This record gives sequence, C-alpha cells and structure tokens, in this order.
Amino acid sequence: MTVIWFALPGVLLWAVVMALPWQPWRVRERLEASADPAADLSDVTALVPARNEAEHIARTLRGLQEQGVGLGVILIDDESSDSTRAQATGLNYDNLHILEGRPPEPGWSGKLWALHQGFDRVRTKYVLLLDADIRLEPGVIPALKRVMQARDARLVSLLARLHMQSFWEKLLLPAFVYFFRLLYPFHLSNAGAQQVAAAAGGCVLLHADSLRQAGGFAAIKGELIDDCALARQFRNAGLGTWVGLSHAAISQRRYINPAEIRNMVARTAYTQLRHSPWLLLLCSAALLCACVLPVLCLLVPDTPTRLAGLTALGLMAGSYMPTLRYYRLNPLWALTFPLAGALYLMMTWDSAWRHWSGVGASWKNRSYQPARARGR
Repeated sequence: MTVIWFALPGVLLWAVVMALPWQPWRVRERLEASADPAADLSDVTALVPARNEAEHIARTLRGLQEQGVGLGVILIDDESSDSTRAQATGLNYDNLHILEGRPPEPGWSGKLWALHQGFDRVRTKYVLLLDADIRLEPGVIPALKRVMQARDARLVSLLARLHMQSFWEKLLLPAFVYFFRLLYPFHLSNAGAQQVAAAAGGCVLLHADSLRQAGGFAAIKGELIDDCALARQFRNAGLGTWVGLSHAAISQRRYINPAEIRNMVARTAYTQLRHSPWLLLLCSAALLCACVLPVLCLLVPDTPTRLAGLTALGLMAGSYMPTLRYYRLNPLWALTFPLAGALYLMMTWDSAWRHWSGVGASWKNRSYQPARARGR
C-alpha cells in the first residue's frame, strides 16, 4: 500500500487543475471572423517585421489586403538574406511601404528593434503587430477592433492556430497551447488580474497612443517573451488587455521534426521560469508527478496504485480534451499527453542548460546571450 503514495501527487495536481475557479483547461476566449471587404481600416497601420520570410511573406500580405479598405502596411525588412523584399515588392500592394531595417542596437532583441523602427512611422490611431508567417483570414482586424471597443481594452491579441499536420506537430503543439494557457490563464488576464498579463505576439492590435503611454518598445527592448512583457507594460499603465484563440489567424510555419520544436521551446522556456533554479525544480517535480508517475503506476502490481494512476490519467485527458476538440484533432491524442509533458520537461532543461553554459537563446541566426554572459 505504500506504493500508492507515488500516485497520489498526480491525482492531486490534476484535481486542482480541474477545480481551479478560472478553469484554465476550458477554451472560452476565442475570436472568429467573417469577411467584411468594405470595412474602413484607414485608421490602422500594420507593422510586419520580416527576417528571411520569403516562403511566407506573400500569403501574409495577401491576407492583409483582404481585411478591408485603407489599411496601411509597413514591412520592416530585418536584414533578410533571401528574397523576402522581392516577394513583397512583386505583389504591387499600393498601401505597402517597405522599410530597410538597421542592425539591432545593443540591448535590443531583433523583433522589437524592427518594430521600434516601424512604429516611428506610424501616424494612425491603431497599430497591428503581425508576424511575417501569420496569415489572417478576411475580417480579423475589424473583429479585433470590435473586441477592443466592447472590452474597453487597449491591447487585444490572438494566439494563432499553429500548423498541426505532422506527427510531431500533433503530439507537441496542442500541448504547447495547453501549457501556455496554464501558465498565463487567459480568463484571469482578460478579467484584469494583477498577477497575470497574457498576450500572443503573432497578432496584436493596440492603440498607438497607449503604446507610447506605456513606454513604447524601448521599455521592453531586451525581452525574449515580448508579447507578455508588452501586455504587462500596458497593465502597469492601467490599460486593459484581451487575449484569445482563433482559427482565423493561421501560422504558416511548419515543424517537421522534434528538433525544430525543441529549439522554439528552449529559446524562452527558462526565461519563463525567470532563470530561477528553484522554479525549474518545482516545474520538474510538477511535470514528473503529473505526467510520468501516473504512467509508471500502471506498471505496479498493486490495484489501488493502478487505480490512482488511472484516475490521474483520466483527469489529465479530461483537461486536455477541450484543446484537442478546438483544434479538431482525434481525441485519442489525449493518450499521448504524458509523452508530450515528458518531452517538454526535457526541452525546459535544455533551455536551462543553454543559459547556464552561456549559449543563450538563438533565433533567425541571431544569438541573445543571458545577462550573466553579457557581463550585466
């Protein structure tokens, strides 16, 4: 009977997740769009930072063309070495201005530096921050404006639908969304909770003057998790924010093998834990108890222990099912969640090791050294 104690932490953790008042496992915060070709978007400027995005940029810009009338677009060509600029120029988009980006100044992350340069040229009431690999279905920007007005928010954002076609994408990317929403509960953030400020950086609509009031991009210039840092700046300035999921904002980036997903996660995982060894150990213990021990309990020749393991796995699958349903995936993928959790634990330790070894984060052939490595 003493073996059952190894199963109880998992049961307790999943029971707590299911019982939390804000129900982070539910998919309530969502936005879908319908085409509105006559929508007046002359008060919106879209900033699109692009570094070596020749594969995606044409579809991204066509998606912006279909949003409505009068939308201005500033594409910041962030030192691309491919045909990004040529692909954009070939569209003959009248409202498109291509800005030749300068090398980042010390202390700036590449994306934020590109946005900072583009924002200097914004004269409209609203500004849309859109990643170069995100394609918007018609009507997304008008829908975001309606949410902003209805919620009295100054920053609204969408977590884009990730590409979920390959085995590794189906195994890991729905779990990525699940864990992100567990760490940054959308419901609490949208309700104005002081300790939670969530945003999704792929598609963000905000008031230009409010961004200036919050200190602009210079206030968060070195942040790697720039979306949540931006939301935190708005909240600190007393400004409302909203974040949700959407099928109408679509990431075109594919992750063919697990190494690509590992690099994406390892870039910021330890940063999310504030580079704290104690939080890393706490996170590791939680994932081991929640994802690994319940599976191991099924191998123990003790009926109460097996029942406890099955209970934990049942609660786990129940909490994961709404995410799978939202992304229209087979419910049987819930059976793979323990494996996904174990892999994310390994990726988190990989992120910590990169920090400790001085390698730091890297993205698009740029490296961002940890503060210790920079001598700060």
